[in-house]
Amino acid sequence: MLLLSPSGRVASPREHVGSLAGQTSAGLVLDDVWLDHQGVDALCGVCVTVPANTITAVAGPNGSGKSTLLGVMAGLLKPRSGSVNRPSGTTALVVQRSAVSDRMPLTVRDVITMGRWANAGFWRPLRSADRTIIEETMERVGLAGYGSRSLHTLSGGQRQRAFLGQGLAQEADLLLLDEPTSGLDAESQERIAAILLAEKERGATVICVSHDQAALAEADSVIRLEAGRVVTI
Repeated sequence: MLLLSPSGRVASPREHVGSLAGQTSAGLVLDDVWLDHQGVDALCGVCVTVPANTITAVAGPNGSGKSTLLGVMAGLLKPRSGSVNRPSGTTALVVQRSAVSDRMPLTVRDVITMGRWANAGFWRPLRSADRTIIEETMERVGLAGYGSRSLHTLSGGQRQRAFLGQGLAQEADLLLLDEPTSGLDAESQERIAAILLAEKERGATVICVSHDQAALAEADSVIRLEAGRVVTI
């Protein structure tokens, strides 16, 4: 399950996130966060202030703790020590497509419909407004007409966009994404960049793990990790 239950102005694009405190309202604050996996430190004293209503990129080499940091921000991983203060409202997490089995017996519409459960509730019938959002979301991610297609019949990029649609359909206040453009063609990358900008303009706080240099350059701020520590740009 990719849904998260309920738990923005723009700063200089090249400033480090940690230096932004006080310049704008905080959307998410981590203070001296430590987390370990099987006795090995994965996050080491992380302190960041993510401004609300901005796009923040998380960058760093493989194994630096990016996905772990996203998990802490989402509330899926509990730090050994330190504090995490999230804004009020809802949180949506979009995982990498490799984290989801391609053999799940789900259609594109099923995947995106799950995004409305956070609002409607699992057992509550979807309203007309929910169904409109689902159809609009499929169009936004370039999957209009693919609603009845099974996940295993889609290309990797199409599956990634389906799970992005699930996050978008939640209309969350905090949108977290783990490498949403990884392995996608240039057109798909541009589409997703435009979608994230639209989410920011809607009022969401967007945090996105990325290796893409264009995405890092376009972000309002960047958190750079190395060996579980925030490093200066």
